[in-house]
Amino acid sequence: MSDREPPRRRVPGPARPDRPAAGARRPAPGARPARRPAPARPAAPGALRLGSPKPRLRMVSLALTLVLIAFVVRLLQVQAVDASAYAAKADQNRYVGHVLAAERGGILDRNGVALATSVDAYDLTADPTMFTRDQLKIDNGPEQAAALLAPILGLDQDALVQKLRPKNKKLRYVLLARRQTPQVWKQIKDLKSAFTAKGEKDKSTVNVLAGVFADPSSKRIYPNGNLAAGVLGWVNDQGKGGGGVEQELNKDLAGKDGKIRYAQSGGRLVPTAGSTETPAVPGSDVELTIDRDIQWAAQNAISKQVRRSGADRGYVIVQDTRTGEILAMANSPGFDPGDLSKADPNALHNWAVEDAYEPGSTAKIMSMAAVLQENVATPLTHVVVPNRLHRGDRLFKDDIDHDTWNLTLNGVLAKSSNIGTILATGQLGRTQAQANKVLYSYLRKFGIGSYTGLGLPGETKGILAPPEKWSTSQQYTIPFGQGVSVSALQAASVYSTIANGGVRIQPTLVRGTKGPDGRFTPTAKPKKTRVVSEKTAKTLAQMLESVVDDREGTGNKARIPGYRVAGKTGTANRVDPATGQYRGYTSSFAGFAPADNPRITVYCAIQNATSGSYFGGQICGPIYKEVMEFALKTLQVPPTGARAANLPVTF
Repeated sequence: MSDREPPRRRVPGPARPDRPAAGARRPAPGARPARRPAPARPAAPGALRLGSPKPRLRMVSLALTLVLIAFVVRLLQVQAVDASAYAAKADQNRYVGHVLAAERGGILDRNGVALATSVDAYDLTADPTMFTRDQLKIDNGPEQAAALLAPILGLDQDALVQKLRPKNKKLRYVLLARRQTPQVWKQIKDLKSAFTAKGEKDKSTVNVLAGVFADPSSKRIYPNGNLAAGVLGWVNDQGKGGGGVEQELNKDLAGKDGKIRYAQSGGRLVPTAGSTETPAVPGSDVELTIDRDIQWAAQNAISKQVRRSGADRGYVIVQDTRTGEILAMANSPGFDPGDLSKADPNALHNWAVEDAYEPGSTAKIMSMAAVLQENVATPLTHVVVPNRLHRGDRLFKDDIDHDTWNLTLNGVLAKSSNIGTILATGQLGRTQAQANKVLYSYLRKFGIGSYTGLGLPGETKGILAPPEKWSTSQQYTIPFGQGVSVSALQAASVYSTIANGGVRIQPTLVRGTKGPDGRFTPTAKPKKTRVVSEKTAKTLAQMLESVVDDREGTGNKARIPGYRVAGKTGTANRVDPATGQYRGYTSSFAGFAPADNPRITVYCAIQNATSGSYFGGQICGPIYKEVMEFALKTLQVPPTGARAANLPVTF
């Protein structure tokens, strides 16, 4: 076996390609033959078999599809269905609206002198969200800001903190102070600028006033202080009239507020096409019949006498007898309408039209007018006046004790006799009841028991009961001015009626208004009513001269050299408003001049004088003289130069 060659190992040759099946395409020459797939290896025992990824891919695709569908649906809802609602919300957050306050019209006197006017001011506001820790990076932003603002605004620091840190965390607008002067806003702006300048140098500096802003407004001022305050009234913190003409004509004076809507960012205006503005319409100017200078003279005179007499209050009315226009309406004590914080609440009235009181002897002129007009007596009719007169349930007397007086009817008025007036008015009817009805009709014609038509807030119409309700005492006291109540304006109007030849002209206080367009609209002409004949009025004027000129008259202190003066004194028991009982006196004087060609009526009354004399002729007569002299000179009314009638007082 060893001599035999070992068998050769068979070496495998190259693999031959499979023969193509019948009809199959042979590979091109030189082409690489396709490899046979390797046979699958059997899985090892215990090995994990990977699942197919296709189900997972399908799940992910489905989830993504659902998410996309949700987004599409939401976008459709936002962009199409709820688009207007979301746009409105966006505008609400983006746009800020403010009221543009209309400039309040001025109040002028008859000569165009400003009695009340408006000047530029600012309403100070804040955005509380700009004082939070997120904005300022400090916890006590409101406290720091309030500490700076309180002394400038004159407000309580704790109150400011509460406004700058409100309970509503989303609140973006609070009002800090209304109608501050430009100087106040300049102080705050300077502080804000100082913070900004420091912040540029030191980034740790915080501008705690960045959230304080100012809206343009206006502030009411009264250039003459307390002059005519009762007539003018005041404007409250809401910009509305709170008394007097400011309240009565608030609609004309206030104008019409406008509106502005603008885009804002960080409290600053952003110009944009979405901004809108409705301009404010300024209020109308109101021109009064008041003469500032005559008003000053009247107010100065009554204020001095009220202080000197220790009285509760007093008032003076000056009226043009030919037109019924009020030239002055003064009250004392008064107040400054520009600073109500220092005012006595009891002084915030126009007592000249609000106070109802028993006038006393100044009302006797109406009784005399009835007697003369009814032709039951003349100025020369003899009237025997005893020391006492028993009527009804009372024993009547005059202000002074006297023996029996032998007076003319003119003398009854000159000496202001209560008893003589009772006797004279008793002739107006065959019975006392008839006489009462006649007297009542004249009182009504003179305007007693009715509003004057002036329309001022709080005006009283007085107190005048119908004659069938007059008590036993009233039917004898009303003829001399007790048991009936009037206002100072009503009393003045009575004397203006006599001065105007017996025709009552409804008093007026407003001459007209001037609108923003500059057009002047006069007020309607006042109503005129004839009360007594011109003859009766002229006779009454002559009788009133005797009160002032005759040495026995009670109004000597009202004489004015060179002028004929008609006037009447009054001293009445006064009803205390607090108790409803008689306490103290109402002192008054009423009259007009020149007596034979009347131009001006002046009426003065003082309530409850407690120092010195309380007689009307003594404390109101001098006021009448002072104010009348000033008014005659101001209006350049010359004396007539005619002689007085000098009617007899006694027989």
